[in-house]
Amino acid sequence: MSAETPAVTGQFHRRRLQFRAWRGSRPFWAGLFVLLGGFPIMYFPYAHLQLGHLTLAMATTAGAGSLIIGVLLVILGISLWFQQHVRTFAGVAAILLALVSIPVSNFGGFVIGFLLALIGGAMAVSWVPGVPSAPQPAQSGGTGAGGSPEAAPGGATDPGHEANDLSGTSPGNGANGRHSAG
Repeated sequence: MSAETPAVTGQFHRRRLQFRAWRGSRPFWAGLFVLLGGFPIMYFPYAHLQLGHLTLAMATTAGAGSLIIGVLLVILGISLWFQQHVRTFAGVAAILLALVSIPVSNFGGFVIGFLLALIGGAMAVSWVPGVPSAPQPAQSGGTGAGGSPEAAPGGATDPGHEANDLSGTSPGNGANGRHSAG
């Protein structure tokens, strides 16, 4: 490619917007936190840390349990990205696996993996897909003289109408304080 050849204009911008749309339609950050929480949990029991000339071996009898917990957290994180309908199950499972990793895997990967998986699981449980907002119709002639809004007929200026009744149980609609359950 020479200096005179123009690059494809907008390619990076278009891909970035596509990724943003993909990321916004699923619990992306929850999946990332759960995924990243699995790595320290499955790594530290098998790690050999070097401190100068001293080798610190962390192999424990719970190494297989730590590996299983870490792999499950990675799988749950990926499933949160690509199958967002399992978000509640994956979130609860990630929270439970994070709690189990405390006694099994060196305090949950030295608390790093535990906290990442716990926060990611909580984010997955609380995530709901967004509903696209309906376009609002333009108001025509809604202002009176001087730019002040005109009083709507039967609105707050009507003494028999409660404008602040948000419960829906006013005597005007026949509910008289009773809520129907079905």
